[in-house]
Parts: sequence; structure tokens; C-alpha cells
Amino acid sequence: MLVQLILKSKASSGVVTIAPEATISEAAKLLGDHKIGTVVVSSDGETADGILSERDIVRELARSGSGCLSKPTSEYMTRKLVTCTSQSNVEDVLKQMTAGRFRHMPVVEDGKLIGLVSLGDVVKAQLAEVAMEKDALEGMIMGH
Repeated sequence: MLVQLILKSKASSGVVTIAPEATISEAAKLLGDHKIGTVVVSSDGETADGILSERDIVRELARSGSGCLSKPTSEYMTRKLVTCTSQSNVEDVLKQMTAGRFRHMPVVEDGKLIGLVSLGDVVKAQLAEVAMEKDALEGMIMGH
């Protein structure tokens, strides 16, 4: 299964982004307003400069206190992004997420951000694929 199938099945095809100079407080509000766990940091809304998660914010709050809320997202974002393309194999994406211990991966084509897949999206897609295989095997066994 390819990542493009996950992107097609998602309710929204857009990716929520925030500017690198936006504050951590603004990022937290954006995450809460959209009920999401990660936001892509982008200076132009089309390319991924970094990624910032709820966990990043909570870790920094624990480390330095509420003063971090006025700092820019660029200070706390993950800069070294692991990305995939729409043609990436879902199993490979799952392996990368598991090995890297992260839950969101930007989907990039020709340098442009086209989507974001979560660990939940990948697991859901794999469960659907396993269910289809199970049904096909049962049908073969039953002679259908």
C-alpha cells in the first residue's frame, strides 16, 4: 500500500502550518483549535522547515517554564525532518516512524508539502489491508 491511498482517505487534504517566527503560545492555540498533535513549521506555507508537536511544547514547559511560550517556534521545532512521498510504501513509513520514535511524517513532492501522515493513519491503513486480505482468503477457502 502506498501513502497516496492514506492521503486520499483523509477527511482534509490540507496541512496545518505555522510560521517560524510565531510563538509557542500561538502554536499551542493552533494545535488546540484544530485538535491536532503536530504542526508543520513553514516560512511560505508550501515547504517544511521543521515540525513542532505537543510533546515538544510540554517538554520545554517542563524544562524552562512558561517563559518558553513567548519564544518562536523555530527555537523548539525539529529541524531534521524525515519525510516521505505519496509513492512511499506504508510499511516502510511505519518502520521509519517506529525506529525514529515519532508519530507524524510530512509528505513532500518536488520540495513541496502535500500532506502529513500520522502513526494512526498508517496503522488504520494497515489494519484495513489486513482485513481485506482476510476476507479474500476466507472467500477462497469457502469457494466464493
